[in-house]
This record gives sequence, structure tokens and C-alpha cells, in this order.
Amino acid sequence: MPHPAGRKEAGRAKILASAGRGFRRHGFGGVGIDALAQEAGVTSGAFYAHFKSKADAFRAAIGAGMGDLRQGVASFQERYGKSWHARFVEFYMGDRRTCDLGDSCALQSLSADVSRADDETRALFEEIFREILDGVASGLEGRPRARRDEAIALLALLAGGVTLARAVSDSALSDEIGAAVRKAAAAFAHDAS
Repeated sequence: MPHPAGRKEAGRAKILASAGRGFRRHGFGGVGIDALAQEAGVTSGAFYAHFKSKADAFRAAIGAGMGDLRQGVASFQERYGKSWHARFVEFYMGDRRTCDLGDSCALQSLSADVSRADDETRALFEEIFREILDGVASGLEGRPRARRDEAIALLALLAGGVTLARAVSDSALSDEIGAAVRKAAAAFAHDAS
């Protein structure tokens, strides 16, 4: 029989994963506690046993989603070495562009909501974003300032590209956006030094 603390952690993780999908799919303002709890298969009371408010759950979802991106970048760098950049761009503009919005990248899907969030949420986002930025820059070539500039541009290009590609109904235009972003990401990656 699982330890009660282990069950509580597992329950929180289940609710957090579900809340993250709900926030990415509907936005902070587009979903309430009842819907988040229902999607997780728990009561609203059970939800509140883990999170004191919707803002608290959103903050935790930001931490988890941005943490996933940070780990993803490190994983691509470890797995692919110097060719990580091209493979990451392909993944981001492929899978992250076409997956269910609930499974999309927090950077792309939640940044607009974070910009309207409280100071604590924005501080958490910024802290993890800085870690992601440092991780991306560490995997690029060139002078430190150029690598940092390239990392900022790359993350903005990818997140913005996915946002635009998801916003259009025409799949051919979405593919065109994806191809243009891939090309631009490859071009500036080779220019930085």
C-alpha cells in the first residue's frame, strides 16, 4: 500500500499536469477551478487541498511547464551535441507546432497570460526563463554576448512562430510559417560569432 505522503504527491502531480493542460488550452481567464478539477478527475475540494487558488495552480503550472522546456533544451544538447540546435528547431516547429494545444510548450502558450499575472508569477517565469536562456546560450558558438543575443532571438522566433502558425486556419499557411521560421533560425545560428 502506498505511503499517504506518496499518494498526496501523486495526486498533486496529477492535478498539476491536468491544470497545466487546461491553462495551455484555454488560458488563465478561460478556465475555472471546477473545470480544472473535473479534467483532473477530482472534486473542487480536492483541488483546493493542493492549491490555495487558481493563481497558485497557474504559478505551479508555469514552473512545471517552463521546467520541462529547460530540461528539454538540456536533453537535446546532451543527446545531439553540436547538432542539437537544428534538431531542437525541427522538433519545436514540428511537434510543438502541431500537437494538441494542451500539450504545447508553456513558453509559447502561456507567456501572454504571464504578462498579465501577478508579480510572484512573473518573477517565477523570469527566473526559469533566465535559466533556459543560459542553457540555450551555452549550447551555441561565438562570444558570450552574441550567444546570449542569439538565444533570446531563437526563443522569441520559435515561440512567436508557433503562435502564428497555430493562429491561422489554413494548414498550408501554417506550414509556410513553420518553414520560414526553420530557415530563419538556421540562418542566424550560423551568423553569430
